Amino acid sequence: MSANEELTGAQIVVRCLQAEGVEHVFGYPGGAVLYIYDELFKQDSVKHILVRHEQAAVHAADAYSRSSEKVGVCLVTSGPGVTNAVTGIATAYMDSIPMVVLTGQVPTHAIGLDAFQECDTVGITRPVVKHNFLVKDVRDLAATIKKAFYVAASGRPGPVLVDIPKDVTAKKASFSYPGEVEMRSYRPVVKGHSGQIKKAVQMILAAKRPMIYTGGGVILANAAPELNELVDKLGYPCTNTLMGLGAYRATDRKFVGMPGMHGTYEANWAMQKCDVLIAIGARFDDRVIGNPADFAKHERQIIHIDVDPSSISKRVKVDVPIVGDVRDVLKEMLKLIDTAGQKPDGAALADWWKQIEDWRAKDCLAYDRKSELIKPQFVIEKLWEATGGDAYVTSDVGQHQMWAAQFYKFDRPRRWINSGGLGTMGFGLPAAMGVQMVHPDATVACITGEASIQMCIQELSTCKQYRLPVKVLNLNNGYLGMVRQWQQIEYGSRYSESYVDALPDFVKLTEAYGHVGMQIRKPGDVEGAIREALRLKDRCVFMDFLTDPKENVWPMVQAGKGLTNMLLGSEEL
Repeated sequence: MSANEELTGAQIVVRCLQAEGVEHVFGYPGGAVLYIYDELFKQDSVKHILVRHEQAAVHAADAYSRSSEKVGVCLVTSGPGVTNAVTGIATAYMDSIPMVVLTGQVPTHAIGLDAFQECDTVGITRPVVKHNFLVKDVRDLAATIKKAFYVAASGRPGPVLVDIPKDVTAKKASFSYPGEVEMRSYRPVVKGHSGQIKKAVQMILAAKRPMIYTGGGVILANAAPELNELVDKLGYPCTNTLMGLGAYRATDRKFVGMPGMHGTYEANWAMQKCDVLIAIGARFDDRVIGNPADFAKHERQIIHIDVDPSSISKRVKVDVPIVGDVRDVLKEMLKLIDTAGQKPDGAALADWWKQIEDWRAKDCLAYDRKSELIKPQFVIEKLWEATGGDAYVTSDVGQHQMWAAQFYKFDRPRRWINSGGLGTMGFGLPAAMGVQMVHPDATVACITGEASIQMCIQELSTCKQYRLPVKVLNLNNGYLGMVRQWQQIEYGSRYSESYVDALPDFVKLTEAYGHVGMQIRKPGDVEGAIREALRLKDRCVFMDFLTDPKENVWPMVQAGKGLTNMLLGSEEL
């Protein structure tokens, strides 16, 4: 292109994606974005993946980002295309996932006139994006897209939306993609305060009953190597939240399991009884700490490291706040620990570990291994064994999600892909597609339930078109399982609308989409089915496991209760 050559807005969009190194865009065409689709057709460096629903486009782009270090990109049309995408955008926003959402809009002259397929995209999405833009002048388009990628990936990541009217994609302007971004109103803090870091290290080394509590921020910051070094150097117990699983090695003895509502007995008691709590890239979520008032009753000193200042002391007052990039802060901490000339109190730490091992002896994740019915926990364990713990695992939301988190031992970051903050049913299958696109040779398993899978089951068609060999494990208990569990515990076993009647024949449905379907009814057939599915490396396989319909997720902290007020099984009801 010559320096003076002008491009249409649609051509500019594609050039911007190319300049950002985008390889895949997930989307669904419509009238407002047809100029962009026409330009995508004319090139082959940016590949478009046609989903069957806009929600799936966003979930796939989201998981594409979660499982890599890239910014996910999706493209949808105006009106219903946008509104269908909102659930996926909110899912990414709640979990701080860097993503750029490109949306079509009616022509600028028609905005506000209730035009066909018009909606107020900026207004609708404002609460569920890190930022959004409406581009009314084609000359602003390239700079705006550059800003979108920068804002999405920097600081606390999140989805950024760029709304582009159709006439803007048709008009022309000279193209120049900015090399850097300067935004006076947006300057995220990266480097932590050295004085606060020094104070935190002194507190950490003086601890008698330390506890390291980490969340998804460690994974988003690519700080797992530094976290593993810190935990191994100190010998302290570590817990990873649902979003942080894989940040520290789950097979290591120093990992005490996940905390919170369905966390382990030992993790929750250690969170409560520690004297120094080191929170790293975690936000003291309500599902993690239970009742904040009860959590605050136990005296402890709290160090909180987070890139987002608004997350610090939001739900729990902390003693040493450190605002900065988690990886940078941990690197500085490790240097100070090495030069401190002070070691942790070995005798106190030994006593603390003895207490933790006493709690661990409760074996809170035990289940009936002699049952004649398939136990869902058993399926997850066999998947972990068959994959050697090396799969990418996506999930939907519900009991199966919690069992996957409890029983699949994640030793590496970005291998566990699930909707944490929003809890979105329908996430699992399109997420698996996004992961498979960015890791074509990897084993990708989607753990789901018979209710969740039907939210986006049409994406089996996308799997067929792009030959995505996703392995689906459907833990089919015939109920909205987590709803049924709550109804049993909190609502006198009145199972209002939690029974899923008229289920499809999942094997026939899978085969109708051109994939391999299996139904597994006996525990003795579980391992064989999983290993057979894994042998079919180039096929999408749907395994329908008929599981115990009455099995519950234990332990459980009921809403409003404290972390140590745990139900360990049905016998306590």
